[in-house]
Amino acid sequence: MDALTLLKSRNSAAKLCAPAPGDTELQDIFAAASRAPDHGRLRPWRFLLIRGEALSALGDVFANAATQRDPAVTEADCQRFRLQPLRAPLIIVVIARIENHPKIPVIEQQLSAACAAHGALLATEALGYAGIWRTGVNAFDPIVHKGLGLESSEEISGFLYIGSRDGHAKPLPVLDMSDFVKEWR
Repeated sequence: MDALTLLKSRNSAAKLCAPAPGDTELQDIFAAASRAPDHGRLRPWRFLLIRGEALSALGDVFANAATQRDPAVTEADCQRFRLQPLRAPLIIVVIARIENHPKIPVIEQQLSAACAAHGALLATEALGYAGIWRTGVNAFDPIVHKGLGLESSEEISGFLYIGSRDGHAKPLPVLDMSDFVKEWR
């Protein structure tokens, strides 16, 4: 697939199954992610790989965070949180590493990490796999951050659920670019 076709056809996959990319393919995915726009070459991102038994452990972190957020949460709710990470054989947690910098504001560092996440999704698709970028309450929960070992200067940009597409890609809407693009003046 050529690059322009990939860029125009990438599509989130809510249903994922094994296999996920292997270690060699992950090196390519992270090499692509590391080409994100990066003012000052701060490389304001890092990645956590969660797979195998660690997926269940992440589910326990999610359930624990839910009970801390709301002591009235039901066991059924906790079970739903425990199962969330099992929706894919691999989760890549994209972490923005924010540093106090005189010329590079926080928003640029956050956007750079987000671009790295997008690069990882594009590379995943280019390699014949699929993924979906999820956030939700767990991306912003300090208990989840602590459970994943984040520093106080770090935040989660997203959870990239990665695997093989289970079923067909959903149809992409045809967009009229005039809805988004205007000449200035």
